[in-house]
Amino acid sequence: MELDSIECVSSSDGIDDDEIPLHHPHIIHSQFSSSKTPNNINNINISNDGISAIHSTTSVHELLECPVCTNSMYPPIHQCHNGHTICSTCKARAYNRCPTCRQELGDIRCLALEKVAESLELPCKYGSVGCPEIFPYYSKLKHESVCNFRPYNCPYAGSECSVVGDIPFLVAHLRDDHKVDMHSGCTFNHRYVKSNPREVENATWMLTVFNCFGQCFCLHFEAFQLGTAPVYMAFLRFMGDEMEARNYSYSLEVGGNGRKLTWEGTPRSIRDSHRKVRDSHDGLVIQRNMALFFSGGERKELKLRVTGRIWKEQQNPDGGECIPNLCT
Repeated sequence: MELDSIECVSSSDGIDDDEIPLHHPHIIHSQFSSSKTPNNINNINISNDGISAIHSTTSVHELLECPVCTNSMYPPIHQCHNGHTICSTCKARAYNRCPTCRQELGDIRCLALEKVAESLELPCKYGSVGCPEIFPYYSKLKHESVCNFRPYNCPYAGSECSVVGDIPFLVAHLRDDHKVDMHSGCTFNHRYVKSNPREVENATWMLTVFNCFGQCFCLHFEAFQLGTAPVYMAFLRFMGDEMEARNYSYSLEVGGNGRKLTWEGTPRSIRDSHRKVRDSHDGLVIQRNMALFFSGGERKELKLRVTGRIWKEQQNPDGGECIPNLCT
């Protein structure tokens, strides 16, 4: 859907079938890259007889790295008759051929390496950005999937963007790559004009970033199909974790012809995807008929003005109740 007019004003305040390459392409759309865990202990050469030789040049962590995808290997870990290991995912793609020596793989489990992994304790891979935790090898992956220091996904909703990074990196990415409008202040005045309000196919998502209280917030406004009729929705997401998002509240208001709709709530963290928030209707939802009523005139053109503000909740030291800290 092409937008006839949009205004947002802030107040002054390839793999062949018979061969799998032994490397993994770098992910270019990411601020973070994997690093080797600096736990240098003896290298173990795995053969049919288990652990047969020990050297002092490679970390166990590197031994547990699949030579095809370079991801950490978890049971079942497979090996060929020459002792070359491979993860179960890559084994399924290897057509029963060892990618290292091209010999038949068979169904040999590398129980020795699995036992070695079981005895390891490794730091979280996000230790370089602040996570102090150390976990048993088989628990590490589960922790990293929910670690508070893991990178955030790009919150831009208008395309399938694969960029990840910390908040300052994503703010710069939104500004420079997605050309998102950036505003300072805790109040906003958002005007949406569309000549044909019945069209929602290929809807264009609008995203504006607001900086207040030293934090960044994403204001989304979009049209989408709900059942047989289009609806319009505005909602706010916090660029940070869920616990920190609970320190803030926001309100949205839309109206016209002497009527108005208001919404007040807590911004959702960008840990929750844009689609998840939208599909839960956690925001200001405006049905088409109501939107046309607010637009006035002959109700043939959509003219919506959405206003709102963001505030920080503060604990009242006397009564224990939260009191709003308004941005000035």
